[in-house]
Amino acid sequence: MVVEITVRGEAEAEYPPERAVVTLAAVVETAEKQQAYGQAASVQQAVTAQLTELADKEAVIDWSSGNVSVSSYRPWRDNGERGTPVHAARVDIVAEFSDFERLGGFVDYWAGRDGVEITGIVWDVLERNRRMYETELRRAAVDDAISRAQAYAAALRRGHVVPTRIADPGLLDSGGGPAPYALKMESSRADAGGGLQLTPEPVRIRMAVDAGFAAE
Repeated sequence: MVVEITVRGEAEAEYPPERAVVTLAAVVETAEKQQAYGQAASVQQAVTAQLTELADKEAVIDWSSGNVSVSSYRPWRDNGERGTPVHAARVDIVAEFSDFERLGGFVDYWAGRDGVEITGIVWDVLERNRRMYETELRRAAVDDAISRAQAYAAALRRGHVVPTRIADPGLLDSGGGPAPYALKMESSRADAGGGLQLTPEPVRIRMAVDAGFAAE
């Protein structure tokens, strides 16, 4: 009698980060709408001017910035009444760095300036390398699936397993599975007065595959 075996093969590896995506925003709040708009636009121009210089030095791979958006609200006072309108202008900026030392200087500089919010830094590998890493890990995940299935077959006193189907996690009858890969990011500050120190962690990539086998 043929025994059907369904397993999940997994493979995981860590790679040194090759790029960092920093997101920041120019945010200004004033009592005058036009003033908020003008100040946010001025901050945006200063940030993007520096990014252009860093791109010319090949420290920045790419960057983008949207248009300035303005919203208004009336804050509540302590007495329960609405205050005078406050106008907030915001523009988001995203930059992809390949030079982490210059990234540290960039973030350290703008984090100390009024009207700028550093909203996040994500460490990653280059896209072309990610595809290569994932291909290698898929093969390793398939090998892991074969090894697991063969271990089950051996425990049942069966012979070699024969693959019958293979799919991304969750596409077989075994139900849902984890995401194909996970990315971990962390940045930390040094002691006060020492400036911002960025400590990129290795990029962890994980691949999984569900596979079905037959063993006689």
